[in-house]
Amino acid sequence: MSATDTGPARPDRPLKAAVFGTGSWGTAFGMVLADAGCEVTLWGRRQELADAVNTGHTNPDYLPGIELPAAVRATTDPAEAARGADFTVLAVPSQTLRGNLAEWAPLLPADTVLVSLMKGIELGTAKRMSEVIEEVAKVPAERVAVVTGPNLAREIAARQPAASVVACADETVARRLQAACHTPYFRPYTNTDVVGCELGGAVKNVIGLAVGIADGMGLGDNAKGSLITRGLAETTRLGLAMGADPLTFSGLAGLGDLVATCSSPLSRNHTFGTNLGRGMTLEETIAVTRQTAEGVKSCESVADLARRHGVDMPITGTVVDIVHNGKPPVVALKELMGRSAKPERR
Repeated sequence: MSATDTGPARPDRPLKAAVFGTGSWGTAFGMVLADAGCEVTLWGRRQELADAVNTGHTNPDYLPGIELPAAVRATTDPAEAARGADFTVLAVPSQTLRGNLAEWAPLLPADTVLVSLMKGIELGTAKRMSEVIEEVAKVPAERVAVVTGPNLAREIAARQPAASVVACADETVARRLQAACHTPYFRPYTNTDVVGCELGGAVKNVIGLAVGIADGMGLGDNAKGSLITRGLAETTRLGLAMGADPLTFSGLAGLGDLVATCSSPLSRNHTFGTNLGRGMTLEETIAVTRQTAEGVKSCESVADLARRHGVDMPITGTVVDIVHNGKPPVVALKELMGRSAKPERR
């Protein structure tokens, strides 16, 4: 489906979007929606941040120096944010989604489309974010969409060119959201493979940690290229076991997102891994990290998901050992490289 096919006509009034979460990506995607013609209300817990958005048109904590469109406003009242929303965008840390959405679900319009910006797997349940949304909000899969791809928030907030994937089981809903966030600098493509798109986004954070650790250890580009490629192979194996379309992983939600995360200093997961590779402890690295690096917790839930489906994911297991089991990166690297030789396509 081409991004120029906008699907059903828009209503006469401007579309309304509620964005729950005032972090960098939630705010940046709110800008995209506003630039595409939507009226956007951000929800956040802190009144001072809402005041900064409403009076200074800026989010000084997460996107300093970026002027927000006039169509973006903020509130600390979730009911006010949700009122009349055609799209309800969820942009909170993955592991907090269940509790937050349980509070917000009764406030949401009956026909709103719930949009996940989150790239994680829930600890304990090993559920994807769309599955958590369906369960907690009691909505069918056709009412849940996912936005994913190489979407470094700071670049998008600066209106630098980017492409993305809008995934939903209902292609008509995907086209509606596609039209609602299509701007001259943000080009969305539709996809109905929600499973593959979500796995690509979640696992790339784990591989981003691995590449960051390698960079922090001073390893070269051969190591980085190998980790990216074999990391993509791990992701694809898991996706196939879960019924995903293998072509998804060669697209924006797979390779595109993986390359951006593993290459950019703007990536939280890459930066987190780099600090670990330089010898910082987990506690020290958490202390200097202002925003959530989803891969830190999701590496455990991705490993859990792999075990449930009988899929071998050695890079993911290595990241878990370094991050959560205290294994020194040098030791983990030696063990990873010392695994038995095998054909590439197995």
